[in-house]
Amino acid sequence: MRQTIARLRDVAWVLAPFGLAILVGAIAYTLANYKLVTVMGDSMRPTFRPGDRLLIEQIDATEIRRGDVVLIDSPERYVAEPVLRRVIGMGGDHVVGAGNRVTVNGKPLDEPYVTDADEDLAVDPYDVKVPEGRLFVLGDHRANSNDSRYHLSEQSGSFAASGVQGRVMEDSAPPTVPVTIGSLGIALTLLGIGGYVARRRAQRSLPPAAPWLVG
Repeated sequence: MRQTIARLRDVAWVLAPFGLAILVGAIAYTLANYKLVTVMGDSMRPTFRPGDRLLIEQIDATEIRRGDVVLIDSPERYVAEPVLRRVIGMGGDHVVGAGNRVTVNGKPLDEPYVTDADEDLAVDPYDVKVPEGRLFVLGDHRANSNDSRYHLSEQSGSFAASGVQGRVMEDSAPPTVPVTIGSLGIALTLLGIGGYVARRRAQRSLPPAAPWLVG
């Protein structure tokens, strides 16, 4: 019985701190690579509506792809908070637009996320080449989005790719790897604590040692 108690003690001392270390590491990784944001404006309707909570994966400029919805910071154009915009063109792309019709490098974009019935008559047609290291971005709600179309006189309306803070995860589900690792950490921690509790209970159930055996 005493050997069993000793084993429970050893298990508790190993598993609890190890599991806690894994859990802390998973939390630190998540905080360093992901963040939650709340949609404030109408520029990305109907894809994202005001009040929606989105999970943003922090990426660098080399990971950006056409079609990504990115959180972009451009203090020279948006005085307030960073905004959500969809990447239409990247460095070197030829972007042409008229109303709600957009082509990139001569190919019409299939944009099922754009549901504006009427064209935005306030925006003139545009024909630009995106400078290297920059992005041509549009909002999904084309009739109510302050995007690249309104800044064509400044580097073809493009935004610096370095201003991208992150990309909206497609399903806004928690990232699989840190969640799995964090769950493992919780399980090991609880197992270690359980071993400690079981050890304490087992110790209490032992009969007292004979007086003549006490050293």
